[in-house]
Amino acid sequence: MNDFILAVHGGAGALRPDLLASDEETVARSALTECLAAGRDLLARGGSALDAVESCVVWLEASEPFNAGRGSVLTSSGRVEMDAAIMDGATRSAGSVACVSRLAHPISAARLVMERSPHALLVGEPAERFALEQGVALVDPRSLVTRARREQLERARARPRVSLDHDELGGGTVGAVARDASGHLAAASSTGGMTNQLPGRVGDSGLIGAGTWADDESCAVSGTGHGELYMRCAFAHEVDALQRHAGLELAAACERALARVLALGGRGGCVAVDRGGKLALPFTTPGMYRGWIGPTGEPRVAVFADDESC
Repeated sequence: MNDFILAVHGGAGALRPDLLASDEETVARSALTECLAAGRDLLARGGSALDAVESCVVWLEASEPFNAGRGSVLTSSGRVEMDAAIMDGATRSAGSVACVSRLAHPISAARLVMERSPHALLVGEPAERFALEQGVALVDPRSLVTRARREQLERARARPRVSLDHDELGGGTVGAVARDASGHLAAASSTGGMTNQLPGRVGDSGLIGAGTWADDESCAVSGTGHGELYMRCAFAHEVDALQRHAGLELAAACERALARVLALGGRGGCVAVDRGGKLALPFTTPGMYRGWIGPTGEPRVAVFADDESC
């Protein structure tokens, strides 16, 4: 039996077997399985929850099917603008970056903001400059753009509309939560945002309390869905508050928080783990890329609503 917990997501949305290309689903499932295995090995060696969630998100940022790092969706101007956040439940320290275009792994820059600056959020070119000063190599933004995302933007422009990435292609925002062997919690999220969004738009993933939250006294949460509505509901912190103040179990707290988003017209999901090691992976969409480490230590991955759950 494991004494640690790990879960990841790759976006919630209109994921149905008849809409997904089989190769796309296979690649996404494989990436989730591989990142879970790497995170499991790190935790099994005594690694921290913070290291585990960063490691998993870095892995998924490098996985083209997902909307983070390479494969991020494009703004109305045809650029990649990414947001990411990480939070340490042991200290409630947090760091995030937003509207960055030249970082292969925004989540690692977010951790640098947390650990090497007096701030919790840096935005745009100054955030990239800070990362460079900390030894992070900048990349050509064009290296993060894929043909599939360019085609997706053209479809969105033709309608015209701003759309959730996972309602157009399979993979979306990525995130991870973990409880390590010492009982500490952590959460991390990373995203390219919404297709055809206005330049400068910031979503929930990079905002502490909206899409990302961790506190050893309650839970760790990473959300995925309509960012503006997650912000208006302070979604991730709402899960925490429903546990601490209303005494709800984790699954019920997540469902109640998602209901608040749904009441405003938004959809989505999350992965969450609480201080006692309970895990929840709910969503209000047809599917959500998700994975977790079960009691056997074997990575388990699901996509559709009728897939096996944890």
